[in-house]
Amino acid sequence: MSNNGTFTNPIPESVQKLWDVWDLRVCVLFSLSLQTFLILGASLRKRSSSKFIIMLIWSAYLLADWVAAFSLGLISNSDDGSLATEELLAFWGPFLLVHLGGPDTITAFALEDNELWLRHWLGLIVQFFAAAYIFFQTLPRNKLWPATVLMFLTGLVKYAERTRALYLASLGRFRDSMLTDPDPGPNYAKLMAEYSSMKDSQLPAKIERIPEPETYNDFTKTDPVKMASERDKVQHAYKFFNKFKGLIVDLIFSFHDRNQSREFFLQRYAKDAFDVIEIELSFMYEILYTKVEVVHTRPGYILRSICFISTLVALLLFMFYEKNGLRRFDITTTYFLLIGAMILDCIALLMLVFSDWTIAAKRDFKVDAINSWIVTKFPILKRSRWSESMSQFNLIEFCLSKRSKRLDRFVDLIGLKDLFDEVCHKSSNSIELPLKEFIFDELKKKSVIGKEPKTAKEICSARGDWVLGRSIHHRVLGWSVDVEYDESLLLWHIATEIVYHKEGEEPCAENNEDARVEDQDREFSKLLSDYMLYLLVMQPTMMSAVAGIGLIRYRDTCAEAKMFFARVEATKPEVACRKLISVNTEIKPADVKGDRSKSVLFDAVRLATNLETIHKGPRWRLMRKVWLELLSYAAIQCRANSHAQQLSRGGELITFVWLLMTHLGLGEQFRIETGHARAKLIVDK
Repeated sequence: MSNNGTFTNPIPESVQKLWDVWDLRVCVLFSLSLQTFLILGASLRKRSSSKFIIMLIWSAYLLADWVAAFSLGLISNSDDGSLATEELLAFWGPFLLVHLGGPDTITAFALEDNELWLRHWLGLIVQFFAAAYIFFQTLPRNKLWPATVLMFLTGLVKYAERTRALYLASLGRFRDSMLTDPDPGPNYAKLMAEYSSMKDSQLPAKIERIPEPETYNDFTKTDPVKMASERDKVQHAYKFFNKFKGLIVDLIFSFHDRNQSREFFLQRYAKDAFDVIEIELSFMYEILYTKVEVVHTRPGYILRSICFISTLVALLLFMFYEKNGLRRFDITTTYFLLIGAMILDCIALLMLVFSDWTIAAKRDFKVDAINSWIVTKFPILKRSRWSESMSQFNLIEFCLSKRSKRLDRFVDLIGLKDLFDEVCHKSSNSIELPLKEFIFDELKKKSVIGKEPKTAKEICSARGDWVLGRSIHHRVLGWSVDVEYDESLLLWHIATEIVYHKEGEEPCAENNEDARVEDQDREFSKLLSDYMLYLLVMQPTMMSAVAGIGLIRYRDTCAEAKMFFARVEATKPEVACRKLISVNTEIKPADVKGDRSKSVLFDAVRLATNLETIHKGPRWRLMRKVWLELLSYAAIQCRANSHAQQLSRGGELITFVWLLMTHLGLGEQFRIETGHARAKLIVDK
């Protein structure tokens, strides 16, 4: 503050002058850098569940639009005074429209962004007229006008592409695109009129219903068929994607659709089945979050060719443009914009040519062979279509962790407690083939049992009781699944952890093969247990249909566990589990504590005690099946748009289980009635 009581500008005048000169240049180059990062890095979010990568892409996605629009504003406010510079700045305007159009690899960060397509149409109109206003101010003296007009064409096409992609991916439009033409059905009135007429004429007429032919086949007696090539997988995935993409908007499918997909998947190996579903989900991701539906069409290819040629011609025109009076840096920046636009177009074209969409579109296409050759020669270029991992969160380990109470209060105050817990306490495990084989084989068995849609629906509604009901241990363990889903999940999670650590102290089976199988079953149970708790606690939107008061139960259980561990001075999971199992739970905890607290800690100890009575081998076989059934139930109950949301965050195993169950005919999206009723009028002789 100065002596006369007014505030002085804290920014030195030299810094202000420097910013006035370079602000626009820096912003334009930063905008180009963001476009480059997004086209190269945006697809990482479907292959990684890393919070850091997703936050980086989210930041770039938001900044890209803001910086481009801000740069246009700087151009409109620029008052350089030099005619040559004004012409050049007017030439930069259309490039910012190109940047506002965004790269092909990302149009929406979340599903909700697609619903804002109308706002983007308005933005297109406003930004186009802003850039056009800047350009018209330089006429008629602008000698660079032909190149500027060509770049306006490119910018308009790119921005319109993005807006249309958002519109096509909006759920309302997506649902409408899946609806077939109205079907009035057979002419009931005409048939009944003819029937009445014949009756009145005392003719022996009757209406006979023609039943649908039985189409259920038993594929369990045939060996699985290995898929011949990657192209074969892509083309089958594309076929199923086109048929079942209506799942996203909760459409119902016919029994014919069910039988076709069920027939295909019952005859596959686990690896091939998971690969097909992986590709199918990749198609789903790209249609919801990228420009692929707009670009991968004949008009799309034509417009892309026009845009590339326009940019190339604009580059040639600028090369021969008289550059007297222009700063060398401005000339270099313009070349960066032109060549950068062409390079990004070439990268987008290569990504498109070597994408699954191109392989799916052509049955006999050399790109597939070239693609295979490149991947063989350069394995690093083979990219997964999802994260291939399952997140893990463990209640007992979380309760044993020591954290500053001040830090906890601070992160809670700024609303980052959940994020902080996830970063600090979530781990990740890769999903190996044996786990896929277990999941696929178990679901396949259920598909065979549930060949009738009604039976399949009963299987889908099971959440542990189907497995336990067919076990001799149902009388001992049945109570643990006869409670609410979230309570059952917490009971089994804590019990699994207790039995897992207690068994780690016991000697292994003498038979090496038996020991290997037992160990594998034990690890599967542990992986699925920690994964399901991660979903309940850290992905509540996915579990909202089944969670109930799950978070309240979880917090109460954590509070009781922390209090117990502090009293017995347990610091390691093994010790904590040993202390828990040593507690006498002869009397039900609710009879002692009442029901105010929703904690299930010692109910879980009761369950662990019951599980201890079963021999190791059968116990872990039973537990892994119960966990798969809990996962399957959550997968089917989870809303389809929640599954779709996770595709842009590395994907989730639960989404694979959801789609696999649907393809095996175990979903709830099928009609129970079998086919179209058909009838004919018959006159007896």
